[in-house]
Amino acid sequence: MDKKEYKEFADRKAPSSKTSKNCVMAFLFGGTVCTFGELLFALYEPLALGKELTGSAVSVTLIFLGVLLTGLNIYPKLAKHAGAGTIVPITGFANSVAAPSIEARTEGFILGVGAKLFTIAGPVIVFGIGASFLAGVWYFIQSLT
Repeated sequence: MDKKEYKEFADRKAPSSKTSKNCVMAFLFGGTVCTFGELLFALYEPLALGKELTGSAVSVTLIFLGVLLTGLNIYPKLAKHAGAGTIVPITGFANSVAAPSIEARTEGFILGVGAKLFTIAGPVIVFGIGASFLAGVWYFIQSLT
């Protein structure tokens, strides 16, 4: 079998690319999560919390729902179909924190849940806290002058 025949054989056996379908599903699921977030914002806005607190309430609600759906094993099933659409929104971040700890719960709270809780999201959280701390110190020093 020469190179050309092998390439034709490999092309016939290789699974077809589903890039277009995956992009559409990611767009639809991510868009649905964002639309749901906007609906929550519209529901919370009449509570007169102010724009900043209303946004925080929406974020907390979406995080809670992401963790709840992860705990009920619904989020991973959605991820099989929605792909990257489940990773990008804030619900994906909640899933990345909750999923490893749920998988490790049989190992106990300290060595299981506690150790695995931030396996995926830990570096993001540590960098975010560290950067915000440094920015706060810098802002404080600037306010003294």
